[in-house]
Amino acid sequence: MKGAAKKQFDRAIAAAATLTGKRFSLLVASSLVATTAIVAVALATPGDNGPLTALLARGLAPEEAPVAAPVEPKPEPAAESGSGGTTSSAAPSSSPSVPLESVAPEAETEEAAPEPEPEEETTPTTPTAATPEAGQIKHVFVVSVASPGYEAAFGATPQMPYLAGTLRPKGQLLENYKLLGNEGLPNRIATISGQPPNTATKGECATYTEIPATAKVNSQGVVSGSGCVYPVATLTLADQLVGARMIWHGYFEGMIDETGKPDNCVHPSPEEAEQPLPGGYSAARNPFVYFHSLLDLGDCAENDMPLEQLETDLRKIESTPNYSYISPSPCNAGRAGQCVPGSLEGAAAADAFLAEWVPKILASPAYKKDGLLIVAFDEAAPGLPATDPVGALLLSRFVGPGTSDSVEYGPYSLLKSAQELFGLPYLGAANSFKVRSFGQALRGGETANGD
Repeated sequence: MKGAAKKQFDRAIAAAATLTGKRFSLLVASSLVATTAIVAVALATPGDNGPLTALLARGLAPEEAPVAAPVEPKPEPAAESGSGGTTSSAAPSSSPSVPLESVAPEAETEEAAPEPEPEEETTPTTPTAATPEAGQIKHVFVVSVASPGYEAAFGATPQMPYLAGTLRPKGQLLENYKLLGNEGLPNRIATISGQPPNTATKGECATYTEIPATAKVNSQGVVSGSGCVYPVATLTLADQLVGARMIWHGYFEGMIDETGKPDNCVHPSPEEAEQPLPGGYSAARNPFVYFHSLLDLGDCAENDMPLEQLETDLRKIESTPNYSYISPSPCNAGRAGQCVPGSLEGAAAADAFLAEWVPKILASPAYKKDGLLIVAFDEAAPGLPATDPVGALLLSRFVGPGTSDSVEYGPYSLLKSAQELFGLPYLGAANSFKVRSFGQALRGGETANGD
């Protein structure tokens, strides 16, 4: 074993001695494969291993991390220029979280930097400036639903009256927010990782397939090829938050195990197809289950949970995550053909979900103190033009009520803005000057409402 790698390995062993409780039990069950893969890459890759070293270190970090107050990381230099409800009682065909086998990538993964073959137009061409320090917003809530179209959501006679009539006057409308395409899963994956669409994700990952560990990765961290579950070295916003000693949770409606009981991080077994029942949970609405970095080190099993937990976590600032991703079932997200006969469907179902859960967020101590709520659309009906804006809404005491922003934003903007608010480096396609962010405007200054 090389000297530098041996020192890193020894430090990892020393850190393991500090593990206690749930974190220990998760790592006993899941970390061997992932850690072996990470160490193998470290040994095979010359020079600084950057994200891989950070991934291993945060996987073995002790639990005594502060919950709400983020640590301001040292700004990293820019990368080199490159390309860039109700809960169903019926059990789904998916299985509870079991770490998937993650094969150690070969050495050339870090050396080669080709364009992602399917989506060259979404790849960044210019790196951004250095990451800013963390700002005044410490709690970000993203509520993700399906779009009925801009006019149907925000027009003169909206199909979502709670969103347009009650929430819109309280916040800032992003008038030119556009999706990467009408398919939902690519937009959700882009929001937490900056990875562009590929053939499998555009098909909503009907089969839970692996992206080969030997897939090429460019200088921005964008993975080429097609598949659903990303290799262990592909990082997400969730990985970054854990590395910065902040907390993230995903909250998903109707997430249950094969016995019908609420469970964490539910996804299909490798190479199997998911067959969600009407009104039930679908893994395709849960972007965190598509990354080995979260599956193999136990973070998904610990932080990806049923929606009901959100109400409990909102009671105190200390129990409210710094980043909360909230998603209804496909039916209550507003997706056509996904509901039990006789229940609300489409835009009415999505609006009813917002009317039930958004007031709970707005009333929480964390939101009132330093929170930002983003109501974002993550997919659109097949008949809607993919290039048309769908809009998004920001609510915060740091945002002017009843205001509008006409700048073009998208799923990469949601990621980049969150990273700027928390003082984190940019990932994947978010690392481009072409990707606009609203995070800079919210990082400091007086409150928009005069509070």
